[in-house]
Amino acid sequence: MNVKQVSTTPFDDQRPGTSGLRKKVRVFRQPHYLENFVQSIFDSLEGFRGRTLVLGGDGRYYNRQAVQTIIRMAAANGFGRLLVGRDGLLSTPATSCVIRKHKAFGGIILSASHNPAGPDGDFGIKYNTGNGGPAPEPLTEAIYRNSLAIERYLSLDSEDIDLGAPGETRLGDTVVEIIDPVADYAELMEQLFDFNRIHALINTGVFHMRFDAMHAVTGPYAVEILENRLGLAPGSVVNAVPREDFGGGHPDPNLVYARELVDCLFGSGAPDFGAASDGDGDRNMILGRRFFVTPSDSLAVLAANAHQVPGYRLGLAGVARSMPTSRAVDRVAETLGIECYETPTGWKFFGNLLDANRITLCGEESFGTGSSHLREKDGLWAVLFWLNLLAVRKESVADIVTGHWRRFGRNYYSRHDYEGVDAAAAGELMEALRKQTGTLAGRRFGDLEVSLADDFAYTDPVDGSVSEHQGIRVLFGDGARIVYRLSGTGTEGATLRVYLERYEPDPGRQQQDTQAALADLIHLADALAGIRERTGRDRPTVIT
Repeated sequence: MNVKQVSTTPFDDQRPGTSGLRKKVRVFRQPHYLENFVQSIFDSLEGFRGRTLVLGGDGRYYNRQAVQTIIRMAAANGFGRLLVGRDGLLSTPATSCVIRKHKAFGGIILSASHNPAGPDGDFGIKYNTGNGGPAPEPLTEAIYRNSLAIERYLSLDSEDIDLGAPGETRLGDTVVEIIDPVADYAELMEQLFDFNRIHALINTGVFHMRFDAMHAVTGPYAVEILENRLGLAPGSVVNAVPREDFGGGHPDPNLVYARELVDCLFGSGAPDFGAASDGDGDRNMILGRRFFVTPSDSLAVLAANAHQVPGYRLGLAGVARSMPTSRAVDRVAETLGIECYETPTGWKFFGNLLDANRITLCGEESFGTGSSHLREKDGLWAVLFWLNLLAVRKESVADIVTGHWRRFGRNYYSRHDYEGVDAAAAGELMEALRKQTGTLAGRRFGDLEVSLADDFAYTDPVDGSVSEHQGIRVLFGDGARIVYRLSGTGTEGATLRVYLERYEPDPGRQQQDTQAALADLIHLADALAGIRERTGRDRPTVIT
């Protein structure tokens, strides 16, 4: 079988972000564009000849074509074995699982996560290393440098593989194995959680649940685990069939884009528990009957109750959260006497802490939660964790969370997203804030006095690496915070994220509406940054 060496020229826009390279489908479909980036990944790696590469994606438009291209290129570059999800499907957490279980050299994930899909939608690609986690910054920077100097890529002159037929095919010296995308992941979940107890809860006849897979990759996983293994009634998993355009929806599990599920849980005859996952299966939203659990509160509740779940009964080594995530889990860590680390946004920053066994649970406010079982956030894992707690505690979601607030205090918390903002205007807004940070400490704004203002920087406690410019923080003497960040997950314009937090220890004041409780911070956040003036937006696109 002939190895082709194809001449090419560089593209100047292939710097990976926090979650790999994301662009519009039309960009990836340019001649040589995908191939250049894939070859730049391979040219940045050492020692992979004869080793195993895991490959799959979230099933969005262009996924199948990209999988075929990468199979040929991986074989041409000398990988010995490829583990490819059937039909090209493999959720992000499942990819991490397969890499770790089979001791693969690494993996390539095809996804733009929660971004819309279809011919006019988004596409993405990222590389995960042998620990199952996203490539660290030194590797992504090497990939980018190689993409600017690339002159050729390697591929095989071969026919497409039948992605729907389980089993092995040989391409030259490379074995391509089509694997069940769910099996290894489901086996791991059974080791972590008490499936018998969850099954008993579900089959009482009085417990009802609804899971929205949003026509994305988690559908097959949720059907197999929740319906087939745990006994949920058929049809409890809705929008379960992955579609190339995610059914025309926006597969982001929040109060806006998962509106169908929210309306169900807040309507008459609501089920006891509701959950949703995103495009590639790594995010989650948790709902009780007429009750929304913020991702920050979810992380804190899981940490406080981990001893009640089989996989975590021996205790937690520590916990970690991204800087913009509320400090609810910090209070749990203090009570448990364990470390709590504050990292930049991006799951790769948790990887070193997990590998060094410094933490067991970790999470981000952007609906991502995970643990030492993988090196990616894991949406269905979080749902199963909650189901295990419900089965053990025999309380409602609302009672578990409000009881947590009474014990630890409530962190009122909200994120305001301004999507599709002019990138230049957003950059100018952040630069103006950055220049203010040195003059804000000690200033009063009504009842609020600034105690610290800075541009967050992180020194990794494991390897000493430094990450700067990770978000503007404005901290107040009473523990309140405002945080500003530009997100790196979109493909058009910029997304400005504003995070607002206030701590309330008094149980008598813990039942306020969140936006009302944060009203003065919301007003001040706009005034300090000049959001309306600089962006032309008088309200956020999404509030969570």
